[in-house]
Amino acid sequence: MLPLKNFGHTEHESTRVIFGAAGLGGASQSTADRILDTVLAAGINHIDTAASYGDSELRIGPWLASRRDRFFLATKLESRDGEGARASLERSLERLQVDQIDLIQMHNLVEEDEWNQVHRAQGALEAMIRARDEGLVRFIGVTGHGTRIAKMHLRSLEAYDYDSVLLPFNHSMLENEEYRSDVDRLLELCAERSVAVQTIKSIARGRWSNEQTTQDEPHFSWYEPLSDQAAIARAVHYVLSQAQLFLNTSSDYRYLTTIIDAAQDHAIIEPSAEDMMRDKEQFAITPLFDGNALERI
Repeated sequence: MLPLKNFGHTEHESTRVIFGAAGLGGASQSTADRILDTVLAAGINHIDTAASYGDSELRIGPWLASRRDRFFLATKLESRDGEGARASLERSLERLQVDQIDLIQMHNLVEEDEWNQVHRAQGALEAMIRARDEGLVRFIGVTGHGTRIAKMHLRSLEAYDYDSVLLPFNHSMLENEEYRSDVDRLLELCAERSVAVQTIKSIARGRWSNEQTTQDEPHFSWYEPLSDQAAIARAVHYVLSQAQLFLNTSSDYRYLTTIIDAAQDHAIIEPSAEDMMRDKEQFAITPLFDGNALERI
C-alpha cells in the first residue's frame, strides 16, 4: 500500500507518490488510458500535469471524467501576467474537462524578471487569487528547476503564503552544498507553515550525452533515468524516507511500476550514504543542474 500524507494544509490526504503526467504529452489516448489505469490500480490519488506538457491535459480529461472525485488534480501555467494566466487557466479547465482545479502552480518561477511580474499588481498571482475566490481553483503553488530554485521558493514564500512548492531532490543534486543549505532552509520553513513539498527528478541518472541524443532509440524524458531496479528503489527511498516529502514520478513510464513498488509503505528504508555513493560510481550519476552550464533545461 502506498503511504498517505496530508498535502500541506489542504486537508487532502495524498499518496506520497504523485503521478507526474508530463510523459502523456506525446502519447495516444489509448496509451494514456493504459498508463492512467495503472495509476488508478496502484492507488495513486494525485495527478500533476501542466499546460505546457503537450497534449497531457487533453489525454487526462476524457479518462478523468468518470473518476474526478478520486483524484487531487494539479496543473501549471507559465504566463506571468494576469491576463495570460487567466487565459491559461481557462484553457486548462476546458482541456481537463473539469469545473475546478485543486492546485494551480506557477511553473518554473526562477528568473528575477518573471518573479517580479508574477507578484506585481495585475500579475499571475493576483489573477489566480481571484480565480480561487471564484471557485475555479482551490490552492496555489509554485514550481521550478535548477540550483537556484530552493532560494527562489524561499523568496516566494516571503511574498505570499503558497500552498505547495516543487523542486528537484536527489542525492546527486544535494551534494551541492549551497543547494543543500537552501533546501534545508526551505524544508524548515515549509514544515513551520504546513506547505506541501513535492520533489522531482528522484531517479535521474544525468543528462543524455550528445551521442545518445543522436541515436534512434526513443527517449521518454529529457534526462536519462536510472534503469537498474535496485538503484531506482534506493533513489525513491532517499526521498520518501524523509516524511515531509512527496515524490513525483518520472515521465519515463517504463519505470512507473518500479517506482510504485519501491514506494510501498512496508518497504521504505533510508539508504546509507555508502549505498548512494556506490550507485553514483556504478551508474555514473551526475547532477542535472550545476549552477553554471547545466542550469537550464
